[in-house]
Amino acid sequence: MRNKSCLSAADAQKIVAACKVEAEKNKWTVTIAVVDEGGYLLHLERLDGAQGQSAPIATLKAQTAAAARTPTKTLEEVVKERPATAAFPGRLAVQGGLPITYQGECVGGVGVSGAKSHEDEQVAKAGLAAL
Repeated sequence: MRNKSCLSAADAQKIVAACKVEAEKNKWTVTIAVVDEGGYLLHLERLDGAQGQSAPIATLKAQTAAAARTPTKTLEEVVKERPATAAFPGRLAVQGGLPITYQGECVGGVGVSGAKSHEDEQVAKAGLAAL
């Protein structure tokens, strides 16, 4: 058997902390979700003023990025070419979710919701940069 890396609670907290800095710097009220490679929630933080609906959306973006092993922006582009892919179960093809990779393997996903989609992704990228 091979050894496999996985996200720790400390890793998730580090990602969320960096996301919060980016969001607060830009005055964006967002929710940040970090999931493991199976899409199970490790950390969810809704900043003051973030809409309630942003919590399940951020989580679904993170789950989608982890499951697809690709940014949700890529899936959004695929839907433009093949609209039927929007109906795939359990995924949200909207920019703002990024896979978390370590040594070439996906170990989870981060999703952000509450700002414009490209701003959500900017916040998510800041979180990944912290790792």
